[in-house]
Amino acid sequence: MSKTYDVIIVGSGTAGQTIASKLAENHLKIALVEQSNRPGGTCALRGCQAKKWFYEGAETIARTRHLAGTGIEKTAVASWLQLKNAKNEFTRQVPERTRKGLEKAGIDLFHGKATFQNDQTLTVGSQALTASWIVLATGAKPMPLPIDGAQQMIDSTAFLELEKLPQRVIFIGGGFVSFEFAHFAAQLGPAKSQITILEAGPRPLGPFDSEMVDLILKASGDEGINIHCEVDIASIESADTALRITLKDGAQFDTDLVVHGAGREPDIADLNLARAGIDYEKQGILVNAQMQTTNPRVFAVGDCVASVQLARVADYEAQVAAANIRHLATNHSLLSIVDYTVVPSLLFTYPQYAMVGATEDELIKKNVAYKKSFAKNLSWPTYQRLGMKNAGYKLLMGENGLLLGAHILSDNASGLLNTLSLAMANTIPMADLYHQSVLAPYPSRESDLHYMLKPFAS
Repeated sequence: MSKTYDVIIVGSGTAGQTIASKLAENHLKIALVEQSNRPGGTCALRGCQAKKWFYEGAETIARTRHLAGTGIEKTAVASWLQLKNAKNEFTRQVPERTRKGLEKAGIDLFHGKATFQNDQTLTVGSQALTASWIVLATGAKPMPLPIDGAQQMIDSTAFLELEKLPQRVIFIGGGFVSFEFAHFAAQLGPAKSQITILEAGPRPLGPFDSEMVDLILKASGDEGINIHCEVDIASIESADTALRITLKDGAQFDTDLVVHGAGREPDIADLNLARAGIDYEKQGILVNAQMQTTNPRVFAVGDCVASVQLARVADYEAQVAAANIRHLATNHSLLSIVDYTVVPSLLFTYPQYAMVGATEDELIKKNVAYKKSFAKNLSWPTYQRLGMKNAGYKLLMGENGLLLGAHILSDNASGLLNTLSLAMANTIPMADLYHQSVLAPYPSRESDLHYMLKPFAS
């Protein structure tokens, strides 16, 4: 016999939990399905939250290295194992905390893979679950790579569970995962580590501004990270006590560890979406601006959707979907829509690279008029005190005086990015932001924003 609910949510990550908590406030009868026996999702267990334990350690090491001889006599010494254990102490609590949170909210939790039986019914094992609305929040998984010997690679989850870092590590792919983890390895690994990134395209970090990417490449090189582009890998194989990567042009790289950092794909294969009338493509499930799929009874949010794969975007999409389901339950119409105009991105390297809005490349391609404030290798006192030589920024303003795009390379890019993102979201003219920022606590990264905005002052 089928159990009936108002809403069934598939996936217990940040998007699934957000929408579950929002809908539980409306006293809807909710079921949540999670295929893993450790609910909590990628972000908390093995992604954005988990990796920060290593980032904090890497940043501390980098700071002391940059200050060596100018106030710091001995650089900090890392223990990868201690950082991993501290991370695991945090993640160990996530599943039980998730279960208790769902139970307290009156949400039924089912373990197993969900598969559509029809447009309103899912099966989980031998149990059938039917609902007025279904929300898919199944996330993403590492993308299979067509490389002979690909099984020799480990994924990002396994990387964060290593007992120690080897001397030589190669990361496949030039995106978020590879750059962040390469910086972790460069700071936290053994002395004289050999860290390499292999990217198939003409340049790494494709979504970012090309001029700013040049700056992060220089900063990465200064930290001992070697980056090779336009690399076509033929095979990965064991060679004595090492691994050997052979390129199609015959070049070879020997290493102790190969890490898959070449992207993720939506985790939707087991859902049998066609049976529910749900359209999808390689990038994910297709949704409208209300996060509704081609089956009007089914919504999809987070990394399983063909949108931006970021935790905060998943939360935002979940809030929009929840608002629409609530409105459908009472008014039989949709209400909220998503707006991806202001989506901040942050690369947790050292220095951090933060971005919101358009790149200069995009503005040139679209023939959009703009004014630029740009500087690199900043020698402001805030960076002299750190020994940081690769800080830089680029702000792009439209003819109407509003921010079109912001790009920051700094040790506290996250704080600067938040201010600029809010200015963009609230359509604050750059001249106004310049005058308002004069009262920022001084001297600080935030007060440096005043200098960045000065070319836009009127």
